[in-house]
Amino acid sequence: MTLQHNSLSASPREILQKLMTAALVAADPAVQIPRHMPEQPKGKTIVIGAGKASAHMARSFEECWIKENGSKDIANRLCGLVVTRYGHAAPCEHIEIVEASHPVPDEAGQKAAGRILEMAQNAGPDDLIVCMISGGGSALLALPAPGITLEDKQAISKALLKSGATISEMNCVRKHLSAIKGGRLALAGSRAKMITYLVSDVPGDDPAIIASGPTIPDPTTQQDALAILKRYDIALPEAANKLLADPEHETVKPGHDCFNDNDVVMLSRPQDSLMAAASTAQDMGLNTVILGDAIEGESREIAIMHAGIARQVATHDQPAQKPCILLSGGETTVTVRGDGGRGGRNAEFMLSLLLQLRDETGFAALAIDTDGIDGSEDNAGAIMDEHSWQKARDRKIDLADHLDRNDAYSAFEKLDDLIVTGPTLTNVNDFRAILIF
Repeated sequence: MTLQHNSLSASPREILQKLMTAALVAADPAVQIPRHMPEQPKGKTIVIGAGKASAHMARSFEECWIKENGSKDIANRLCGLVVTRYGHAAPCEHIEIVEASHPVPDEAGQKAAGRILEMAQNAGPDDLIVCMISGGGSALLALPAPGITLEDKQAISKALLKSGATISEMNCVRKHLSAIKGGRLALAGSRAKMITYLVSDVPGDDPAIIASGPTIPDPTTQQDALAILKRYDIALPEAANKLLADPEHETVKPGHDCFNDNDVVMLSRPQDSLMAAASTAQDMGLNTVILGDAIEGESREIAIMHAGIARQVATHDQPAQKPCILLSGGETTVTVRGDGGRGGRNAEFMLSLLLQLRDETGFAALAIDTDGIDGSEDNAGAIMDEHSWQKARDRKIDLADHLDRNDAYSAFEKLDDLIVTGPTLTNVNDFRAILIF
C-alpha cells in the first residue's frame, strides 16, 4: 500500500472516530420511539422489558407518553419495570429501572424477571403492555424454568459463552430453559394488547432471537436445543435434561392465539448504523463498501477475510478504489483457547487483523461493540493504524502470544489503543471499519 495522507480530509484515526459516532447516533432508539407511539388505552400503560438499551428506551417512551397524554393522574395510568445491565440505567419517574448482571445472570435479574412476568399476568383487557427488548435481555431476564436453579443457568451460560456458539444457538438453548423467554411473556400477558419495541443485536434481525424472544413465537424446538448442547459438548444438570425431554415445557409456537394482538416494531438495526457510517464516509470523499450487516464466525478468522479484501483494494482497487472504507457488522464469536486472557470479540478481531496487516502501510481500522462493552471488560473495542505493528515491536509486545491466549484487551491496553466509550445505551452488535488509502 502507498501512503497518501493528502488524499484524506482528516487523519485516519479521526475519520474512523467520526464513522463510529455516526453509527452510534443512528442506533439510538430514542430517535425512533416518538414516531411509533401507540394510542392510549382505556386502562394502564405497563412498560416492561430487558436489555442493555431497555432503560434508555423506557425513558424515551415515558417522555413521549407524558408529552402526548399529559401528567394528570399519571401515576395511575403509566407504570412498569425494565431490567438493564449494571451501569446502563437511565432515570425514569414512573417506570422502575433495575440493574442486573450480564452476560452471566444473577439474582437481581431473576427477581426482576419474576416481577415482570407477574405484571404481564395481572394486565387486563383494557391495559396496554409495552415491551422494551434489546440485546442483553437473554441474560438480564433470567427466570429459570421449573426445577432449574439460577446456579444451573449460570453454569450453562458460562459454558455457552466459552464454546464459540453463535448468538442464535445460545439463545435457542436459553429460551428452552426459561420460564419467560420463547414467547412465554406474551402468553402471560395475553389478556392485554401488547406492543414490542426491538433494538436488534442479532444477525438477520430475527425478532425471535433478540433477547431470546420473550414476546415472539419460537419456531425452534427442544430437540434443536439438545443438538446444540451436544455439538459443543456442554453437559446439563439432570433437571435440565428432564425439562428438555418434556413436551409440556416446549416454547410458544407460531400461530398461538396469544400473539393475535401483539404488534412488533423494529426501532434500530445494524444496517441502519452501517448506512449512516457509509453516508458520513461518502461526505468525506471516501469510496465505501458494506461487506454485510450479519457476518458471523470466529473473530480471528473473520479478520483474515477482512484483511484479504483490504489487500485487494490496496493492490487492485477492487471492489472499490482507494481511498476506501470497508464496513461490516454482525456478531462474531470467540472460542476460548487460552487461560486467563482478557478481551472480547472485537478486540480479538482487531488483534488478528493487525497480525495479518503487520507489514502493510496505508491502512487504519476500528472495531467496537455498539453497546460500549466488548465482552466483559470496560472497553467498546480497539483501534489501530499502520504504525501499530512497529509500536508493538518497540514495546516488546508479543501480539501472536496475546492472540493465542485470547488476551487482546491486554495487547491493545499496552498499545494505548483501547476504545472506551462507556455504556452507549443502545446495542446493534459489532461495528467494524477498515480504511485503505
